[in-house]
Amino acid sequence: MPHRPAPRRARRVRKLGAALIATGVLAAPVPAAGIGYAAHLENHDTFCASCHTQPESRYYDLTQAPAVDLASSHAAAHVTCIQCHSGAGLTGRLSAMALVALPDLVAFQRGHYRAPAVVTRPLGDDHCLKCHADVTHRQDFNNHFHVFLATWQARDPGGAATCEDCHVSHVAGGDPRMGYLVEATAVQVCQRCHAFAS
Repeated sequence: MPHRPAPRRARRVRKLGAALIATGVLAAPVPAAGIGYAAHLENHDTFCASCHTQPESRYYDLTQAPAVDLASSHAAAHVTCIQCHSGAGLTGRLSAMALVALPDLVAFQRGHYRAPAVVTRPLGDDHCLKCHADVTHRQDFNNHFHVFLATWQARDPGGAATCEDCHVSHVAGGDPRMGYLVEATAVQVCQRCHAFAS
């Protein structure tokens, strides 16, 4: 059987694998070059979309106007996938590589990956607050839920809401005037918080 070149996506994933190996994540000796190369690949939404296709990334939907969800709204503002899907600073970026990219790569290399590759790791509030910290400081009635969210989370770590509970990134239908808030979901979160507070 003649040798056929690997599809472009597979070649990209193998390059990422080589980069992750070089980062030291898989115990190789050239960390700076490997991290730099992996970061270079992850900075391009087309690289992410080569595996993360339907339903969550819909890269080509992200590039169309007008925005239909929180993700496409961020894309219109030139915010890349990795900027939301990694935590703050270098530690957040390396954590995303080690906890998300590496397991995805290993699953791909072993032939046990999901196609399309669905994002299963929820974003922590720190991913949102690294750009939107101001919402936790505006103390008015229309923003009281953001102000009290940290208190609720501290008192009820397993049951408190997170940013993603109200603001769904990759699902169309939320209200763009309110950060693509999905009203039906948000009302349930309000009720949970008020029930906990009383």
